[in-house]
Amino acid sequence: MQLVLQNFRLLIADLCQQFNMGHPGGAIGMAAMGVALFKYAMRYAPHQPDWFNRDRFVLSNGHTCLFQYTNLYLTGYKAMTWEQLLSYHSDRPDSLCPGHPEIEHEGIELTTGPLGQGIANAVGMAIASKHLAATYNRPGYEVVSNHIWCSIGDACLQEGVGCEAISYAGHLKLGNLTVTYDNNQITCDGSVDLTNTEDVNKKMEACGWEVIDVQDGINDVEGIVAAMERSREPNRQKPLFINIRSVIGVGSAVAGKAVSHGAPLGKDNVVEMKKAYGWDPEKTFHIPDKVKQFYENIPARGDQFVKEWNQLLDGYSNEYPDLAREFKDRMSGKLPSNWESMIPSTFPEEATPSRKSNNLVVAKMFAEIPNFMVGTADLTPSVNMTWKDYEIFNPPDLVPISGSKGSYKGRYVHYGIREHVMAAIANGIAAYSPQTIIPITSSFFMFYLYAAPAVRMGALQRLKVIHVATHDSIGAGEDGPTHQPVELAALYRAMPNMLYIRPGDSEEVAGAWTAALNHDDGPSIISVSRHALPQLKGLTKREGVLKGAYVLKEEKDAHVTLIAVGAELSFALNIASALAKTNLKARVVSFPSHALFRKQPIEYQRQVLRRNDGIPAVVIEPYVSLGWERYADAGFNMRSYGHSLPGKYIYEFFGYETERMSMGVRDFVKAWKSGKIGRGEYQELLWGPAHEVKH
Repeated sequence: MQLVLQNFRLLIADLCQQFNMGHPGGAIGMAAMGVALFKYAMRYAPHQPDWFNRDRFVLSNGHTCLFQYTNLYLTGYKAMTWEQLLSYHSDRPDSLCPGHPEIEHEGIELTTGPLGQGIANAVGMAIASKHLAATYNRPGYEVVSNHIWCSIGDACLQEGVGCEAISYAGHLKLGNLTVTYDNNQITCDGSVDLTNTEDVNKKMEACGWEVIDVQDGINDVEGIVAAMERSREPNRQKPLFINIRSVIGVGSAVAGKAVSHGAPLGKDNVVEMKKAYGWDPEKTFHIPDKVKQFYENIPARGDQFVKEWNQLLDGYSNEYPDLAREFKDRMSGKLPSNWESMIPSTFPEEATPSRKSNNLVVAKMFAEIPNFMVGTADLTPSVNMTWKDYEIFNPPDLVPISGSKGSYKGRYVHYGIREHVMAAIANGIAAYSPQTIIPITSSFFMFYLYAAPAVRMGALQRLKVIHVATHDSIGAGEDGPTHQPVELAALYRAMPNMLYIRPGDSEEVAGAWTAALNHDDGPSIISVSRHALPQLKGLTKREGVLKGAYVLKEEKDAHVTLIAVGAELSFALNIASALAKTNLKARVVSFPSHALFRKQPIEYQRQVLRRNDGIPAVVIEPYVSLGWERYADAGFNMRSYGHSLPGKYIYEFFGYETERMSMGVRDFVKAWKSGKIGRGEYQELLWGPAHEVKH
């Protein structure tokens, strides 16, 4: 065992020294944890890495990525060849060993890096496993029985999202989750007690976790394995926290020091390390035959796990054929072929908040399609995302003082006031198996700024999560500028792989959901209003939403194109009618999604905007103008935060009145025709609140 542990540490030292880059200290200190987990505790199949019932491992302390890469190589993952392992921090663009683990690489379940995200992702995976087990397992047929393992360091216990995740996992009694804590008491700046002196074990126990201590995390592989085996106890009611005392950079001259965290140990130091272990200092990247033999049975063992599970699945299919058919469809990520027909073809004609339109669009799908797991951060009455007889995901023995009893079969998740962890957990649910569960989150749009780091991680990993963001306009009104997200759309419109859609009425909401459910290349945000919007029957088209922008009202000899979005879509039609009375012809374009419009052929984009015909475009959206310079020549946009006024007054306060905006369009078109304004010289047509504007 000492030979294996020493070899692991020296491999890490050599890998960092090779290109004089990397994070050696944490990975070196975690050697015994790696042996305990990958050799003894975890059920997985290196040669069949996508086996559905495999245990999942998440490296939340992602800077220790060499811990994972080296274990993937030693345990026989085919993609992690010797050459690939040596590519760590090389100039190879096809390297499977980037500076933090990335989801697309075989054997890595999630991309980690921003600390605290991984533990939250692991909670999401544990939720997915609990839910699927409760839904599909039957006596004698535990077709879903995998365990979720997560490694964390001191930092994940300090990050807010990590603390949110720990609290929620304890509440949910996720006995299928084990966290191993690499307790080396070192962060970048120095020892942990520089900033943090809490009793971690008491904190975890207070949050509902079982805690086990392992005092010698450097050598006591047997003790770590014994602690990990507690995870397999039947009917566990608590997640398990294993507090493993380790030494960062153990065996080196900088053992226990912060300098070993993010810098190579130094050539001379590595030589002395090898001498101290009795190894040949001239040999680099050396793996003795005994070490290779230690790991060599793991692929065959994994194949046996898969074989036994396939036999179990065969018996399950014979005993429960209908359930097995559904389960296999879920494993393959299939939605029912008729899902789109569940979206209504007509809607009420009275003015409707688009948050309410959401419910009209999705209630039938959510009720009848088990793939959807819907949640909110304590805003159920506001976001309108429930359906008839919905069941809450909660421990079955929990009877809240207020609210309904739930079960692990439930598909509605009350995340509490935890927007950041809601999005991070949703990423874990989505990553558990592609589209087996499609997580839906919901909150006010402004609070997706709280959730933004996790939303970005979902986009980075191309995870299919749908976020429903309500109260997306200054029209939300009296809650004030803290709740009026004038700048946030610019972030999400800029985010790669993100599909941000801002629909203008019920018909466009139907199009937004169709687009989001067809978007398999990342997350989506459907951005909707709190206040009632006119229903533009006969004008709006769900098919138009799928193209990002489309013509709502055409004029053959138009003087200007009015672009409008979402809650303010009807403003453009009102302005066009007012301008017509002054013999100024205005086209109207609905523009719910920049991302979808960018995907259209240039011919279609020209047909919609007609700027190539010399027609200037004016956009109407009470957000900051950033990004509209690409598609418009002027705009009625915000140059300040919002204001606390009832919704029916706030538009007037900021100048979003038909008469005033019509005057602004007329003045702009006149200046455009005279040549005073050129193409590319974007004009802000509102300069602040109406009483501050100088005409």
